Amino acid sequence: MDIIFYHPTFDANHWISLLQRQLPEARIREWRSGDNGPADYALVWHPPVEMLRGRTGLKAVFALGAGVDSILSKLKKDPDLLPAGVPLFRLEDTGMAEQMQEYAVSQVLHWFRRFDDYQALKLQAKWEPLADYEREDFTIGILGAGVLGGKVAESLVGWGFPVRCWSRSHKNYSRIKSFAGREELSAFANNTRVLINLLPNTPETVGIINSELVNQLADNAYVLNLARGVHLVEDDLLTALDSGKLKGAMLDVFSREPLPAESPLWRHPRVAITPHVAAVTRPAQAVEFISSTIIQLDKGQHPTGQVDLQRGY
Repeated sequence: MDIIFYHPTFDANHWISLLQRQLPEARIREWRSGDNGPADYALVWHPPVEMLRGRTGLKAVFALGAGVDSILSKLKKDPDLLPAGVPLFRLEDTGMAEQMQEYAVSQVLHWFRRFDDYQALKLQAKWEPLADYEREDFTIGILGAGVLGGKVAESLVGWGFPVRCWSRSHKNYSRIKSFAGREELSAFANNTRVLINLLPNTPETVGIINSELVNQLADNAYVLNLARGVHLVEDDLLTALDSGKLKGAMLDVFSREPLPAESPLWRHPRVAITPHVAAVTRPAQAVEFISSTIIQLDKGQHPTGQVDLQRGY
């Protein structure tokens, strides 16, 4: 079995070492330009077209992250990037759900306990106890109900918040109200106090967090974007913050990354920013998932995690 690996920033030697322990019989190498040697599997992130083009012998390609939009966008420009019939797999969890839970829960509690308000008072040197928010008035709405969205929703239910989710199709999560399809998006947004985005990046979801959606949220709502920057219309967000419709936003992802220094998001007092770190790929857990999937594929089984190229996730 031959495996090729490519990531523009990861330590290839470390990954190859971890893979070799899981798949001792495999021949694993870091792919470099000009390498046209045999390959049964490819592990990639933002792969050059020449790495995959024409490799009809591939049994599968693995994206080294939960999102596959970088590969799919390249595939639209160059249909030969991924040989026909070669399945594409994404990392379903591999520690990302836990990280997303930590991020989302900590931020929701930050807003719920009014720490944003207390920080603003602190800057004015004001000692002023504020009235508590009530959980029943703090409905959490999650855009995206896949592996990550479902885990985040379950965590917030555990803290006693009313939680609802919206996705392409209805889900059967316990204690979580499910909405689906564009026809139910307004009902989902109505009375939502905290909007959390964990949607996949598809043509249908680009720009979904816009003025129309935001204006249907509860007054003094919050937005937490953990998915992709293209989901959010930044100008609409700023307008809603300045008008008072939104009380705050926490953003981990942006349409342009790194976020340009001239972006007004940096300077807005009610916008908090992190540099796309909500959930990062953990090598040991990712390698365990990839190795297990490869073993299943070699046995003729059908493991989870395969991407539907038409849906984009």
